[in-house]
Amino acid sequence: MQCPRCGTPLPDNARFCYACGAQLGGVPPPPPGQPSGYGGAPAGYGAPPPPPPPPVAAAAPTAPKDLKCPSCGAPLQPEFGDTVLTCQYCGGTVSLAGTGWKSVNRHTMLLPQIIDPDSALKIVKASMDTGFLHGHRFEESKVVDQKFQFVPYWIVPTSATTNYTYQDAAVSVGSTVGTMAASALIGNALTRGRGNTFIPIMGGPVVNPTRQDQITGSYQFPVVAVKGYMQYQPKNYQFNLDTRQTYQKDSLPGGASVLNGDLAEDAAQNQARAFVTQVQADEAHKKHHMVSKVQTQVDVGEPELLHAPIWYFTLEHKNEKVVLLVDANSGRVMLSSL
Repeated sequence: MQCPRCGTPLPDNARFCYACGAQLGGVPPPPPGQPSGYGGAPAGYGAPPPPPPPPVAAAAPTAPKDLKCPSCGAPLQPEFGDTVLTCQYCGGTVSLAGTGWKSVNRHTMLLPQIIDPDSALKIVKASMDTGFLHGHRFEESKVVDQKFQFVPYWIVPTSATTNYTYQDAAVSVGSTVGTMAASALIGNALTRGRGNTFIPIMGGPVVNPTRQDQITGSYQFPVVAVKGYMQYQPKNYQFNLDTRQTYQKDSLPGGASVLNGDLAEDAAQNQARAFVTQVQADEAHKKHHMVSKVQTQVDVGEPELLHAPIWYFTLEHKNEKVVLLVDANSGRVMLSSL
């Protein structure tokens, strides 16, 4: 017989599945010679409850062992927690959704233009030594770690509309000054030039300085698909997607490591929605002071998976850790902890 729950082969007289703990059939009748009920009572009357099933240890979740690349059929070997897998043989990619593993139809990559580590360090030096007071800061630092990796990002097409109110300081101040000037003129007229300035307290219409404005934006927002790199998530950075191409393993430089991801598409969409909401709010605060009642509507589309070449540097500067990420495609510093 087989377990009806998990399909594990079992002996014909098994009462419980040793793999998943499912109870099989009903409680067996008592052995011959034993009363059918407790104390000779009819069966089912006053009988003690059957003993509880023996505890079954919960099986530790394991990664699927028979997962294969949909493009070339090669075995895929995900680590525990992986939700985005790229085949090391052909570059085919699958992601884990609510209905199971599915192929990623839009998988692109950016080709690196900065491959030499010395060239990448020159970009780091220029970033660290920027500013009059920061000269030679790079020379005073020590590189303790550097990596060159193709990091997966979910590129989420996003559009956002933000409505907000703000206080127009110019209107408020102008109204107050104008009222005071008018009061002074009337006061002087009442005193008829006798040398005393009389400023009456006047009541009049108050100009409301509250204003409304709207900001709209469209983004191809990159959400890093590796949770361990979430602390390096760019907040307001856009890759140069005009140069991206279909992911091809043969286009990778020799020795480059390609990371799998552990952030699913729906989670990336939620992250993009939250990040874009914050970006829109920051733009409103840059445009006006005393902003309030900020409301943002964010619409997200279907993401594509992008593997971007990233230089990762960790430096020590005066006993402090400094991290810089360089986009090896554009040569720009995409994140710095300075």
